[in-house]
Amino acid sequence: MSCLELKLRLSKVKPSQNSLIVDIKGSRDTGRRIMDMGIVKGSEIEVIRRAPFGNPLEFKIRDYNLTLRKMEAEDIYVSLKG
Repeated sequence: MSCLELKLRLSKVKPSQNSLIVDIKGSRDTGRRIMDMGIVKGSEIEVIRRAPFGNPLEFKIRDYNLTLRKMEAEDIYVSLKG
């Protein structure tokens, strides 16, 4: 990742945008739980939809859909893809 690319929280990405996971923050337990779901650095992830008040959020990663709480998505940092 170049220094000009923006790193933003996954919870801020709009539906239908593809992004690349660049970092996972949060407590050790939260980070472990997120990685156990297959969310690891370097993976592509797409926001599918948000619930009416923005929580939870649905994502597509690899070949499956996954729903996360907004607070979990805020611990995941991504860069947007073209």
